[in-house]
This record gives sequence, structure tokens and C-alpha cells, in this order.
Amino acid sequence: MRGSATTLTFTALLCLGMCWGPWDQGQPEVLPKPSIWADPGTMVTHGSPVTIWCQGSLLADVYHLYKEGDSVYWEAKALQGSRNKAWFHFASSSSSDAGQYQCAYQSRNRSSERSDPLPLVVTGVYRAPSLSAQPSPVVAAGGRVSLICSSQYAAGSLHLLKEGGADPLRHKTSRSYGNQGREQAVFPVGPVTTSHGGTYRCYDAPSIQPYLWSRPSDPLHLQVTGLSWAPSLSSQPGLLVLAGDNLTLQCRSEAGFGSFALTKDEGLSPPLRLEGQQSPDFPLGRVSRAHGGQYRCYSGHNSYAWSAPSALLDILIAGMHRKPSLSARPGASVPQGENVTLQCRSEVRSDTFHLSKEGSLAAPQHLRLQDPAPPVQANFTLRAVTSAHSGTYRCYSSHSTAPHLLSLPSDPLELQVSGAPDSISPPQNKSDSKSDYTVQNLIRMGLAASVLLLLGVLLCQARHDRGGARDVTQS
Repeated sequence: MRGSATTLTFTALLCLGMCWGPWDQGQPEVLPKPSIWADPGTMVTHGSPVTIWCQGSLLADVYHLYKEGDSVYWEAKALQGSRNKAWFHFASSSSSDAGQYQCAYQSRNRSSERSDPLPLVVTGVYRAPSLSAQPSPVVAAGGRVSLICSSQYAAGSLHLLKEGGADPLRHKTSRSYGNQGREQAVFPVGPVTTSHGGTYRCYDAPSIQPYLWSRPSDPLHLQVTGLSWAPSLSSQPGLLVLAGDNLTLQCRSEAGFGSFALTKDEGLSPPLRLEGQQSPDFPLGRVSRAHGGQYRCYSGHNSYAWSAPSALLDILIAGMHRKPSLSARPGASVPQGENVTLQCRSEVRSDTFHLSKEGSLAAPQHLRLQDPAPPVQANFTLRAVTSAHSGTYRCYSSHSTAPHLLSLPSDPLELQVSGAPDSISPPQNKSDSKSDYTVQNLIRMGLAASVLLLLGVLLCQARHDRGGARDVTQS
């Protein structure tokens, strides 16, 4: 009984196995899903070509491309010699091509899973939004900046992209109304580091067609400063230049910097753009009134990463109006240690006067007066003059409404300081005099003692010689 039951069980299992085998072979096996990508990328300008690639198995016979929302699909045979992939080419992308795609492949009677979704964005369909930075696209390291994308369209999304592709796409659907009634999205950036430097653009997309985007905004170049030590800025031939003369500004920094930028009259606000060049020299050519002002320079490794700004350099342009007169009181020849006053007098409405010394690298001295009504005079007092004050002086006048535009130079005034330091003995105090007298007396006493000692020795020697002679006579 037990033997027959065992035989029956084995027969049943054998029958079940024989029946399962043909049924299992009749079911299509699901293959691994392929990968999908677009060339040149998932963002394509309206009218330009794009190719979608699908890569699966070496045993694939045919590939299918599906678009979300469409009932039809594209079919392509596997490439000869490379059966594990196929391509679907769109010669001129249009609005209808924008959307989300997936692909799959077949091998005999088996089908793969569908690939991950691939979004294809077609740009250039709508009018471009505008992109700006507040407070400025030039930002100090560690600071913060807001990139503002403004559009005239409503009910959609605004997208911010950085050129170069390392940063992910940023988008906002919430909007607010700007000062001019345009809808806008604010993208805060910061604390700013080197990685934030680069070129940004923004796009607009309606909510009903999220893969159909506008033209790109004009590029915004975000530049980061303060990433290295500040350079130094100097001028040749000097800080005060006569209109029509040539002027060159020189930006000097540590070795290794290949880009240099110069800004003018930025004040307390950061510049709107740093335009770099390879040379640290900035020849301004023949200067005019437009060249007067305050300058800074920056050094950088590239167009987006810059040093801290140099110290301000004031460039003064002379020759804008009638020259003043310059005189010295009590005179142009002064004894060393005395005071002298250089008087600059103008017949033109002026409230600021400048005094420069020929050959000096220092910035000109300047005085500001309260009443600019002509005639007006400024007094520059030089106290306790030395030979270093000797030289040729000129003065200039200007008005605070144009502080970097000066008059013609006055006629030169030659200041002479008489009594060179080497020819004058320094004064001695009483204690020094007493010490000198004591030393001199000691020297005199020492000399006198030496003379007396010498006389005593000679006297003794003479007596000794006389005694010896007497002894010889007696004998």
C-alpha cells in the first residue's frame, strides 16, 4: 500500500512538471529596462535637430520610442554591428516634439521594461524673460545675492540655469509682482563661494505645457570677489595729470594671476561688471575731463573669480579753467626750522585748493574752504621746514561739484631752505657742557703731571751723573 502511494505521488509530480514546462515556455520573459539619452541634450532650440538614443541588449531586434500622452510610438531596428542600441532622429524639433519619452526593445517574443523617463524641452517658443541681480552681479565671497527672473506671462514656471551644467536646474512656480507690474521669481544665492561664479539664464514655461519653454534671457555673469589678496594700483606719470597728457594705470598683484580688471567711480556700490584683460597695464591714452575720478583694480584667475579690490586711486585732471597764483610768506627763502605759508589765490569760483611738489610721489595736499566766492585764497603752512621741503611747488583750484577736475597749474614757486643740517652744530645743553669741561680739565691735569714726572726723572739722572764724576776725580 505504501509502495503504490509513493509511485502515485512520483507520477503526479512528473505529470505536473511536464505540463508546467510547455506553459512556462509560452510566456514572454521580461528583459531588463534599457537606458535612454538625448544628443546634444535634453534642451533643444526650436527648429534645431535632436537625436534620442536607446541602449538595450545585444540580442535586441527592434526598439520602440514612446511619448507620454501619445498612443502611437516610433520603431527603429537595432544598428548593424551594434545591436545593443538604436536612435530616433528629429531633424527639426517643433513644439509638438516637447514632452517626456521612454523607450523599450524586443528580442524574439520577449519585451523589455520601459526605460526611465527622459524629458525633452524645446526652447525659443515664447518671448524671453529678463534676468537681473540684486544688489549686483559682482558679489564679495560670503555675501548674498538674489537673481530675479521677470516675465510678462502668468500661470507658469520660471526656470534658472547655470551654464556649464554642474548645478542642477532650479525652478519656481510661485510668483510675485514687481515694481513694473511684471511677474517675477526670486532665486536667492549665498553665502556665495567660488562655485557660484558663472553665467546664468532663465526661461519661462506655461503650466499647461511644462516642456515648452521661452527664449532664454540675456546672460547674467555672476562674479565673486575677495577670493585672494588685494592688488595695488598706481599711475604713471602720477596722480595729477594735465589734460592731453598720456596716463597709464598699473595693477600689481601676486604671481599667477592671468586676468586684471579696472573699475571707475564705483563708490560704495559694487561694480556691475568686471571686464578682464591679460595685461596688468591699463593705458588710458590722452586724458580728458572724463578720466578724472576714483579707480580700483582686481586680479583674477578667470572671469568669474576675483581678488579683493585695491585701495582707491584718485586721478586728478588739470587744465579745466584759469590758473591761480602761488606766493610764499614771509618769503621763498626760509631758514631751517622756521614756518612758511604758501598762499594759493584764485579769481575763479572755487572751494578746494591743491598743492603739489614737483617730483613727489605723495598725493597733493588739499584744503576745502567754506566760501567759494572769488577772489578766494587757501593757506598751506609748512612748519619747522628742513631741506626736504626745498623744491618746486604749484597749486590748483577746483570746485566740490567736480572734485577731480582742476584748474591750470599756477606758475612754479621755488622754495629754498637755508642752512644745511651738516653746517650747523647741534646745540648743547648745560649738562653736556659741564661734562666737556670736566674732561678737558682732567686731560690738562694729566698732561701737567706727566711733565712734572719727566722733569723729576731728568733731575735725578743729572745728580747721579755728577756724583759719579766726583768719585772718579778723587781716585
